[in-house]
Amino acid sequence: MKTVVLITRLLMALLYLFSASVMFFKLVPQPELTGNIKLFMEGVAASGYLMIAVKAVELLCSVAFISGRFVPLATVVIFPINVNILLVHLFLAPDGLAVAIFLILGNLLLAYYHREKYKPLLAIK
Repeated sequence: MKTVVLITRLLMALLYLFSASVMFFKLVPQPELTGNIKLFMEGVAASGYLMIAVKAVELLCSVAFISGRFVPLATVVIFPINVNILLVHLFLAPDGLAVAIFLILGNLLLAYYHREKYKPLLAIK
């Protein structure tokens, strides 16, 4: 189980690191979008801060996953971003659905592996 968790954590980290690096350093030209995904991405870009914030969180979580430090925290922090990635690919751009499913399943695996650390958060007082 430890090996599977380590491999999953590192693969997720590499995906987030690559995604954030591409956006921050403009390494790859953006493909021309059409339809509803274009409208969605124009809305995100119009906010001026949202994509920068998302990619900064992805970058910080990738560092946490690579270093092995604060992994339970990074797992919780990145989960809403993963849900949004899944929903965008499910409803707007199905071509990236496989990666989105991997990220959700990987996130759930990491959360399950660290479930003992979440028990105090979920305890009824």
